[in-house]
Amino acid sequence: MEASSSGGLVQNGRADDNAASGSGENGLRSRKAQLKRSVGSKAKKAKKARMFRPRQPNYTIQQGEDMLLYITNASSQFESLFWTHRSKKVSKAKLLKNQKNKPKPKLEKKPVKEEEEDKFSEHQLESGDSWGQHLPEEVLVNIFQMVVVQDGAVPFLCRVGRVCRLWNAAASTLILWRKVTVGHCWIQPGKNQLEKTTNKIKETVTWLAQNRFSQLRDFTLCHWTKNVDFTLEAVSKFCPHLHSIHLSYCKGLTASGLNSLGLHSRSLRRINLQHSEFQVEGLVEYLEEQGKQIKQMLFTRSHKNDKVLAAITRGCCPDLELLEVNKKLESKDTELSVCFQSLQKACPKLKIFRMLNIQIQHKPIRKRDESEAGFPLLDEFCIANTEYSYMTDQVLLDILFGSTKLRVLDLRGSTRITTSGLAQLPCPKLECLFWGQYFTKNLGFPSVKKNLHLLMEKWGQTLQQLDITNQPFTEADLEVALSFLPQVTDADTLLSLNLSGTRITPRALR
Repeated sequence: MEASSSGGLVQNGRADDNAASGSGENGLRSRKAQLKRSVGSKAKKAKKARMFRPRQPNYTIQQGEDMLLYITNASSQFESLFWTHRSKKVSKAKLLKNQKNKPKPKLEKKPVKEEEEDKFSEHQLESGDSWGQHLPEEVLVNIFQMVVVQDGAVPFLCRVGRVCRLWNAAASTLILWRKVTVGHCWIQPGKNQLEKTTNKIKETVTWLAQNRFSQLRDFTLCHWTKNVDFTLEAVSKFCPHLHSIHLSYCKGLTASGLNSLGLHSRSLRRINLQHSEFQVEGLVEYLEEQGKQIKQMLFTRSHKNDKVLAAITRGCCPDLELLEVNKKLESKDTELSVCFQSLQKACPKLKIFRMLNIQIQHKPIRKRDESEAGFPLLDEFCIANTEYSYMTDQVLLDILFGSTKLRVLDLRGSTRITTSGLAQLPCPKLECLFWGQYFTKNLGFPSVKKNLHLLMEKWGQTLQQLDITNQPFTEADLEVALSFLPQVTDADTLLSLNLSGTRITPRALR
């Protein structure tokens, strides 16, 4: 019993050792398997990481002198340049579950205008007409500038500003609003302007002055019969750089609008009131107070407006460079007395003098002194008319005795001027001579003129335009005068020659 028991004990011990040794081998095997699994997983991860490495971009960049050159490979123009992560596969059940759990977004009601804009933009994207929304703003501004120069800022900029936000930003550029012309509001014939329309006009003018006209320089109103004072007051208050005011066929300008210009528009240099009705006393008062800054003055002549010319002759505008006075064709106020000696003293810087359709009567005060300079800077002298003229050779010489820089001389309708009188003028470089006879009435004039060759000898080298329409020169005189042109060294300077109504022959022209 003991032996058997001890034998049993021994056998059991061996069995335990075998079991322990067996378990050790199994442990080693399991450890090796785990190591193999970990190494395999790392290798797989490394392979996966290598697979997701970004590709090399299929383009090269080269630096030039003033730009970067972007060069693509011809074979890779349809390949993607950058890699993208692979999206994980998600079962449909999970997708449906996630969609059920997510709260539904609240639908926001858009205004009708926004919905129309969205539909319009979607239609543009579908049709491929969205290029205008992707242009740089600087390019749009340059395009708008070309149109503004040709057609004006209004109403073009107001219309393109309603296309989209980009065009609105480009059209709001203040540089485009430097020169603005505003026409009248159309009213049905026989009806007056409603008060509601007047209020809208005032609101629009005020908004434009505050938001668009900060860089305004040239402002023009055409055919306005109401709200002229209000418009000038609004423009003068918000436009510190205002340089020119032009009222064309307007009515209702009073001292109120002119006083506002005097208070706010310190940069104003040009006033054009031709064919417009204005309060003469208010303009005279303005010139007496602010005339020193005015360099260009234009208005239509009438008996009332003669006070304006008298104020200028008294010296209200010492820096005046341009003076233009015209007359309505239906007006009977044709004759005007002008004291050129006083005007020469009051406006020594005058460069352009024009009086159109006015019969000037020269009113001398005294004999000319040697110290008087006349108009030393005069560039253009125009006294054209279609009826008759009191201008003679002596009067013309008294006016232009100091005008050595004269380039343009317009004497259309001056029948009493002769070639010998023109030859005495002190301007050696005359470029344009307009001496044609255009008459609306059949008046008695000298039948024959002569010595046209004196003008060819004097100005043949500089003359660019010559107009002697209906001048009664003989055939021989015209032939002799034109024969001087080929003899001049710079004969190619002549650009325009008007011989209508003269006795010129084909031989002389050849």
